Amino acid sequence: QVQLVESGGGLVQAGGSLRLSCAASGSIFSISVMGWYRQAPGKQRELVALIKRGSSPDYSDAVKGRFTISRDNEKNAVYLQMDSLKPEDTAVYYCRQTAQTSWYSSYATYWGQGTQVTVSS
Repeated sequence: QVQLVESGGGLVQAGGSLRLSCAASGSIFSISVMGWYRQAPGKQRELVALIKRGSSPDYSDAVKGRFTISRDNEKNAVYLQMDSLKPEDTAVYYCRQTAQTSWYSSYATYWGQGTQVTVSS
């Protein structure tokens, strides 16, 4: 069974930085897309950043220039470096990976448990 474990969330002052990590465990054949989503109370879940194999990362307008997504295919991990954090970045951040467990398996989407990021003024 594939499991995604997130870490790196916490409380930080505005202007500070955090680095989120998400590692997939279990039998992984290939991961096509890795991404980060976030959801704040009273708001819809939104895409923060994603990175597809062989493609450049995509970012939401709200985080462009401040966040950087990267992936380590060998470790089946995705990271989100968050710099110049703002109070409006406060949310629960969820890792998402779309992967195959074998070459003959269909793609499936896996979600992390979420990690809280709180940015104080």
